Amino acid sequence: MSTISIEPLLHHCGRQTPRLCPRSKLFKPCSFSCYSNKFVSHGRSFFCDFKPPKALPIRATTTFTAEVETFDSTDVLFKETFPLKRTEMVEGKIFIRLDHGKDEGKWQLTVGCSLPGKWILHWGVSYVDDVGNEWDQPPKGMQPPGSIRIKDYAIETPLKKSPSSFGGQTFQEVKIDFDSKSAIAAINFVLKDEETGAWYQHRGRDFKVPLVDYLEDGGNIVGAKSGFRGLPGALGQLSNIFLKVGESHSKDESGIAPVKERRLEGFYEEMLIAKEVAVYNKVSVSVKKCPGTAKNLLYLETDLPRDIVVHWGVCRDDAQKWEIPAAPHPPDTVVFKDKALRTLLQSKEGGNECYGLFTLEEGLEGFLFVLKIDENTWLNCMGNDFYIPLSSSSISAALSKQGQPEGAQLPGTTEKQNQESSVHEYTNGIINEIRNLVSDISSEKSRKTKTKEAQESILQEIEMLAAEAYSIFRSSIPTFTEEVVTEFEELKPPPTVKVCPGTGTGFEILCQGFNWESHKSGRWYTVLKNKAEELSLLGFTVIWLPPPTESVSPEGYMPTDLYNLNSRYGNFDELKDIVKKFHEVGIQVLGDVVLNHRCAHYKNQNGVWNIFGGRLNWDDRAIVADDPHFQGRGNKSSGDNFHAAPNIDHSQDFVRKDIKEWLCWLRKEIGYDGWRLDFARGFWGGYVKDYMNASEPYFSVGEFWDSLSYTYGVMDHNQDAHRQRIVDWINATNGTAGAFDVTTKGILHAALERCEYWRLSDQKGKPPGVVGWWPSRAVTFIENHDTGSTQGHWRFPGGKEMQGYAYILTHPGTPSVFYDHVFSHYRSEIAALISVRKRNKIHCRSIIKITKAERDVYAAIIDEKVAMKIGPGYYEPTSGSQRWSTAIEGRDYKVWESS
Repeated sequence: MSTISIEPLLHHCGRQTPRLCPRSKLFKPCSFSCYSNKFVSHGRSFFCDFKPPKALPIRATTTFTAEVETFDSTDVLFKETFPLKRTEMVEGKIFIRLDHGKDEGKWQLTVGCSLPGKWILHWGVSYVDDVGNEWDQPPKGMQPPGSIRIKDYAIETPLKKSPSSFGGQTFQEVKIDFDSKSAIAAINFVLKDEETGAWYQHRGRDFKVPLVDYLEDGGNIVGAKSGFRGLPGALGQLSNIFLKVGESHSKDESGIAPVKERRLEGFYEEMLIAKEVAVYNKVSVSVKKCPGTAKNLLYLETDLPRDIVVHWGVCRDDAQKWEIPAAPHPPDTVVFKDKALRTLLQSKEGGNECYGLFTLEEGLEGFLFVLKIDENTWLNCMGNDFYIPLSSSSISAALSKQGQPEGAQLPGTTEKQNQESSVHEYTNGIINEIRNLVSDISSEKSRKTKTKEAQESILQEIEMLAAEAYSIFRSSIPTFTEEVVTEFEELKPPPTVKVCPGTGTGFEILCQGFNWESHKSGRWYTVLKNKAEELSLLGFTVIWLPPPTESVSPEGYMPTDLYNLNSRYGNFDELKDIVKKFHEVGIQVLGDVVLNHRCAHYKNQNGVWNIFGGRLNWDDRAIVADDPHFQGRGNKSSGDNFHAAPNIDHSQDFVRKDIKEWLCWLRKEIGYDGWRLDFARGFWGGYVKDYMNASEPYFSVGEFWDSLSYTYGVMDHNQDAHRQRIVDWINATNGTAGAFDVTTKGILHAALERCEYWRLSDQKGKPPGVVGWWPSRAVTFIENHDTGSTQGHWRFPGGKEMQGYAYILTHPGTPSVFYDHVFSHYRSEIAALISVRKRNKIHCRSIIKITKAERDVYAAIIDEKVAMKIGPGYYEPTSGSQRWSTAIEGRDYKVWESS
């Protein structure tokens, strides 16, 4: 069996207009080295970056077994079950087989997969005489039942369960019949996993099954012996496929032309494939008093399936500072750096569970722990340590939040009703806390007595409470209730007060201050400086500048020496000058920082570019180990690899220290107010939290960009999985950074292109993007330097840009406007929309009420102050206690203000 590298791809066919979210950096040149892709695992989360300590053995207590046996009793003081979500890599096989058909000259290609899921074969053909076109649609007679045409270049066919088995496993397959006398030169395909949206290639390119003998071997050939030359461990003798073309013929109307002298030989080939799947487990913790002493007994049990280590400690007050408790300790316990203990849980006889019993002294406030599955995988409680209360007061407070103790059931209620009641109790508690805090700083008396610092502190508490509620119940409950947001809006924080580090005031309007061609002038900073006053008058409060560092690519996204700020956009002094100018006109400035990857200055002894120069002269320890292109000696990547340049290993202490110092240097020397974080999918959001806490930006936003969900080429209505991935990243940063709302952009594409405006309301009647779940962290946009400009990788539907701006500039979230649109014929309309937003004090948490979402029209009312509609259909806001007057009207959009 030959094992190949397989990776989900984004641009699987040169002729396809990208409908998936593009990773534009794949198109940026790197003069050092560019390579094909390999399989990488996605969605990996590292909750801790502890390194294995030197074990210090501790003698186990002799009473452990007896204590476990007597723990089951009715006097349990506290009991809680926590859900655990993790990912596991599941391996399977792709197989490809070419067989002779039943009739002479007929052949059958079979493609199958042994992994569970909803698999789609995205495929096409290339013809003998069609030079230059890799993909074309096959003749109709060659298309299996259930196939869907994808524009004019491909077919998508769902794999179906096979009646036979594959190595003892069930699998899915699709069969393609074809005539050996046709003029088809090759069959090209990629495999798509509908459940995850991932696409799988062969060695970073499309699979290619050649049917002619003159095709060059590009490394992605399947079936031809030359395609596997030099690969050790191949399973069996793979047959060549030969097609002798005696003479060329033009295709007839059916797309088939006869060819003389053709000889095909069947083959069978298989290769490994892997994907990550979500796995759900739980951990239960109970606390009771030891019968013979006043000590606490804590019993922990989990159904995690392998040897589990509990990394734990105790705390003596609300600060939750970890310390090591007094003995006795459970069996198999070691000391970790004199700061915590690590205990291997014991396996239960006759079951898959494992458990531990902890005897804890009096006077402790709480028990803290995280679970260690392996050296790189830790599980915690929604980004924080698990915390178990131990004192009487803390247990009482926890139980009051829980509602009923686990297992208790009120008369006449079902378990589901009890769960819903518990959810509402908990969220109502958080809402009441928010109300109290809001009232605290809103009251006239408090407003006179409280300092500005105290008010900011309370506002930060509100943000953390809201984030906590959202983290737990984001799948079913919006971040804020309308009632709470209404009270919050009354605060009307002045622009100088920041609600939470990295998130601004909520009233920001962002302008991207460059496009893909801006570097060509060589003096872009000077050009943009002359427009500063104009942008301020238009109403923008934040400007996003291009990457400032020396770079291999002129656009700046392949940085080398991070401290060298002489770029194609201007030099160090010009950068400082433009930042100063924007500050003078009241506009904050974001720097575009590339933290995921960095281009090396020198080659190592193997000729690989992985030695860095400049002030940060890192070696290959700073590069992740799971990208073979650059032979890094760091740890595995915590995100997706970017294959055109060395991916930085953020788990290294020296790397994080250097990056934090660099960001703080930029803040001090240049005057940047915040950051736009490039390719945020490449590293764990927890590292971003570290960087934001160190550099304390006014505002920050990450580019977390991946594929939306499609079924047979049509965007799905439900994009919850997509926005969930973005929200998970924001949550990993602890809310210190927002993210571009790629979900909203994609849904706007489908709604406007297909005249399906019903897409703009989700199943709960909320906006369907990130802005519908976590509006204060959603940066909405319709175009940027990657999607539009001269790249045009995912261009907004032409002629409908103002509908998009009418949506994002009237809705909650933080809107971002593209430079090319500001200085175009849209300028006056954009200015009018910004004026409406500012005049009515619409902010990132404004309340939206969707009043219409039908085939040809979408309408909404925001904060009861602004009404809007987009689409060719009719809508007028109803007049009751409010009277509406037209503020701005354009092609297929209209905005009203309440008078």
